Amino acid sequence: MRKLLTVTIVGFIAQLIDGSLGMAYGVTSSSLFLMLGMAPAVASASIHISEVVTTAASGFFHFKFGNVDRGTVMKLILPGGVGAFIGACFLSSMPGEAVRPFISVFLLLLGVYILFRFLFLNSIPNENKGIQLSNRKAAILGLLGGFADATGGGGWGPITTPVLLAQKDTAPRKVIGTVDTSEFVIALSATAGFLISLGWKEFDWFWVLALMLGGLFAAPIAAWLVRILPSYLLGVAVGGVIIITNLHTIINLSGIGITLSYFIYPCLFMLWIIAIIYTIKKNKS
Repeated sequence: MRKLLTVTIVGFIAQLIDGSLGMAYGVTSSSLFLMLGMAPAVASASIHISEVVTTAASGFFHFKFGNVDRGTVMKLILPGGVGAFIGACFLSSMPGEAVRPFISVFLLLLGVYILFRFLFLNSIPNENKGIQLSNRKAAILGLLGGFADATGGGGWGPITTPVLLAQKDTAPRKVIGTVDTSEFVIALSATAGFLISLGWKEFDWFWVLALMLGGLFAAPIAAWLVRILPSYLLGVAVGGVIIITNLHTIINLSGIGITLSYFIYPCLFMLWIIAIIYTIKKNKS
């Protein structure tokens, strides 16, 4: 019961962050699942099944608050869905213990990228401009983002959101709403791939429902907060959590001594606090 409550809270926090940043639902959730010892394919599948519901709710509320560029959504969903389906089938065919450290490294790198992005690359574009994205770029971005999302348990947001935000004068709220809305198709395609490869009986449906419940409560709040919360601060906070969580998994798998780990964690925590203080001062100046 305690674990189910924990998963529900994690689902709420993950969706609140994802809906406010356009990233980190899968990364945050899979970090917890891997730390609890769940097989990577089952963890990623459980997350994507829950995301079918949470992304639908998130997309609805983002549409309601005017945070979506419909043209870009239509360009991303087909290649993103194809990439997610292929990625799900690829991950499901691999043994859990063999792929687990690689997934943790992948998530760790995503955490580092998120942290770097919001520390040094967080310029604020024009809020009134739509997203400019060619069909060719959308196809490449969708395939890569969808594949990474399925194989890593998270990756659609961390890959697509920064790329779209890099477009000059693009409105952040449009990017976040567009990424969250298009993620519904990615989650649906990945889920189909996992169910074909793994079957229905491989999942703990109580955990899936707990994630869904937490995400459903957070979806409308996150869509509303997109315009009023500083995304740079949430980005640094999420990046730090992902780095520390996945480094914990890697340290456990690598057999590093307990004494050394006692030194690593406090250092990482201090660096994370410094990064948060730095980004607050930087954006207030």
